[in-house]
Amino acid sequence: MHTLRPLHTIGVLTRFASAICLVSILWLAPSPDVSAADKLTVYSGRAERLIKPVLDAFTAKTGIQIELLSSGTTELVNRMKAEGDRSPADVFITNDAGSLEIARTAGLLRPVSMREIERAIPSQFRATDNSWIGLSGRFWIIVYNTTLVKPEQIRSLLDLADPAWKGKVAIPNAGSEYLQAGVSVIRASLGDESTKTFLEGLRDNAGTQVYQKSSQIVDAVAKGQVSLGIVNHYYVYRHLATQPTAPLGVLMPDQQAGGMGAIMNVAGIGILKHTPRIENAKLLVEFLVAQAGQKMFADLDKEYPLHPDVKADPVLPERKSFRAALVPLTKLAELREPTMLLIEQVGMR
Repeated sequence: MHTLRPLHTIGVLTRFASAICLVSILWLAPSPDVSAADKLTVYSGRAERLIKPVLDAFTAKTGIQIELLSSGTTELVNRMKAEGDRSPADVFITNDAGSLEIARTAGLLRPVSMREIERAIPSQFRATDNSWIGLSGRFWIIVYNTTLVKPEQIRSLLDLADPAWKGKVAIPNAGSEYLQAGVSVIRASLGDESTKTFLEGLRDNAGTQVYQKSSQIVDAVAKGQVSLGIVNHYYVYRHLATQPTAPLGVLMPDQQAGGMGAIMNVAGIGILKHTPRIENAKLLVEFLVAQAGQKMFADLDKEYPLHPDVKADPVLPERKSFRAALVPLTKLAELREPTMLLIEQVGMR
């Protein structure tokens, strides 16, 4: 602004211009009560519509403003690695425990010691050092069209590789973190050979019915374009919430004797190691693991709350009514790379 003023300005005009500049500087400067400490920057791998209402409730309660950057989980992890200590992110939220564990092993996250976490979230849903904390659970289920499939025809995810289902199955694409996590659990439970055989059959049966979004799979099943598909459970219940007459059924697979159990994953949160706003970040974690925050995930997103005293939406199968696979969530990170290699070898799209 100063360089645009004539150099020959003198006398009263000079004093007037100086006064204007001083007023402008004071006007543009942040007021003492507005501070960077009153905000948090959140990198989120979750769809904005799923996480923003919860973050808005946190802001309403605390006055702490949230700057939200939503993107793909893998992209965000790579971005945080590249940014290092210069990253503007204070908190990382995403929908896959494997990605959270990768961020932990990369040294991006800060271990957290909080009694509220210990009381609210069981240890199997947290990193060993609490550098990431699970917030809500989801299960990989089989969604089927009730006019085309009888539930007794399917007991296991592995059944979807049977040639009888050729051209009738919809699946996520090879880049899906849901697919990678699910296949990792199958590998850890059944071994590489059984998993490879399953993937080859699934690839052949799906053909071109490979989708970028899980909501597209549910829609295709509801319209009868395919008979069944593999998705996280909440996509089905959100669809039914808006279209209650849709011919959709949910099958919780692998519950038979000797079955591996339903594949579970969690959405979770981690605090960035370098953040100067650690206290605000802890307040956000405390809000999300408390009963009120957990109930929001249950009510808004149809996910299973991880707090043992918070009940899931009654439209969901009672959590005690089925078994989960026993593969620890913390193993999803180390399993991912060989899983991705196997998916590539099989030629999944």
